[in-house]
Amino acid sequence: MTEQSGLTAGTKCSGCGIVLQTESTELPGYIPAQALERAPLLCQRCFRIRNYNESSTVTVDQSEFLRLLSQVGDKDALVIHIVDLFDFHGSVISGLQRFVGNNPVVLAVNKTDLLPKVTNWNKIRNWVQKEAKELGLKVEDIILCSAKQNQGFDRLLDIVGSMRGNRDVYVVGATNVGKSTLINRLITDYSDLEEELTVSRYPGTTLDTVSIPLDDGHSIIDTPGIVYESRYTELVNKQDLASLMPDKPLKPAVYQLNAGQTLFFGAMARFDFIEGERQSFTCYMNNRLNIHRTKLDRADELFEQHGGEMLAPPTKEHLADLPSWTRHELRVSKGKSLDVFISGLGWIKVNSDQGALVAVHLPKGVKVMLRPSLI
Repeated sequence: MTEQSGLTAGTKCSGCGIVLQTESTELPGYIPAQALERAPLLCQRCFRIRNYNESSTVTVDQSEFLRLLSQVGDKDALVIHIVDLFDFHGSVISGLQRFVGNNPVVLAVNKTDLLPKVTNWNKIRNWVQKEAKELGLKVEDIILCSAKQNQGFDRLLDIVGSMRGNRDVYVVGATNVGKSTLINRLITDYSDLEEELTVSRYPGTTLDTVSIPLDDGHSIIDTPGIVYESRYTELVNKQDLASLMPDKPLKPAVYQLNAGQTLFFGAMARFDFIEGERQSFTCYMNNRLNIHRTKLDRADELFEQHGGEMLAPPTKEHLADLPSWTRHELRVSKGKSLDVFISGLGWIKVNSDQGALVAVHLPKGVKVMLRPSLI
């Protein structure tokens, strides 16, 4: 920190102990410059907990997060792992088990409000259970919930109440999965913070976990959100996030395609149907994202001429900031019900028993995979 910022280098938050900084709201230890005249000095996260009983999410990169997570296995803790149902394979912490050891894990699957209202929720729960097992996760319970609609959180709070015993509660998750909403509900239900935090310093670590004291002497440990750069949402300009992250139930878009046809999803992604009988493909993505159909042999030319303009978002300016595209070829076997999943963008369900050869074009590094159909 510079003297010009009004903050002496190494000054720490009196709440959690993190080194304070004034440059970035998204990094640990942020304090607004105008708050430097207040006493005691509190990072924005601690200030919100103390004054509003609310926690805000900060982020750290993957290696820093995993180093932080490795400490949990040495403690007696209940771990709540919150993931985004819309981006399940992009937001799940697949290596979680080896870090938390024998501590029980509850999997909170958020954003159920985004799926169509006619969804078979027993099927979704079974799907989550199976995929979690495939990823090596051992979970005590799975809670389907919606932070936006306040659904499922009472059940989650009941599970926490019955399972935590004499344990602290660690809440972990990737960015933009709804972790701060869950933390705020836990604060409201389990901790009389207004009185307690005005008279005591609540402990934390230098990596910006915040330990929020509960009435029984234990704590909720709020960890930073982990950044997975394989998620499209971590790559785009903030102005384009609204086009990726849906806020209303998905309206599936069904396209009957012949081999040799292409779908552009704005200028975010391209889907080629290369080989197979005429069949339908169902797209589950933000309804505000324009889908453009064209012939495969015209796709390169169309993107070169209209990428960032007719094919948008992103705009030409923001498109230039993304990594160059990589082509992924995928074969769907006959008789399989599979999704072509694109982390942060959504998925395309292949609806034919005949099989298909497809290709997906995406910015380099974005996760794409075949998975059993969610719906």
